[in-house]
Amino acid sequence: MICPKCHKNSTRVLDSRETEGHRAIRRRRECEVCLHRFTTFERADVAGFIVVKKDGSRESYDRQKIINGIWKSCEKRKITQNQVQNLVNDLEEAWIKIGKEIESQMIGEDVMNALKDLDEVAYIRFASVYRQFKDIESFRRALSMLEKESSEEK
Repeated sequence: MICPKCHKNSTRVLDSRETEGHRAIRRRRECEVCLHRFTTFERADVAGFIVVKKDGSRESYDRQKIINGIWKSCEKRKITQNQVQNLVNDLEEAWIKIGKEIESQMIGEDVMNALKDLDEVAYIRFASVYRQFKDIESFRRALSMLEKESSEEK
């Protein structure tokens, strides 16, 4: 492992712990040259699948794109990094069972549904971008559907 501070390839592991529900290993490291301490995470590359876009084009799955979209929706909400990581981990486990290719529409819908359970405001924010609300009426319809679902659950 290369030290992020001095860029030397001489680090040692101080501590290793399982994290993210046994899905990753957190390693605390120290550079033997400059003594800088830093943390790394090791996780299995389970998400090695292809995303099929609406226009039929294909691209490699990028976990960070999903996380960034979720964080934009959760901005200024009481959502922790751990909650977002667990949400994405759960979604990836479901997607990998589908096969080597997954439709982008399914990814968007699954993220939206997961956000609905996590935080309703984050759900509406994500839905407004994902569903490309064109006017206030489409926004109202989404809110009324959310209200209806919430009242049915109670």
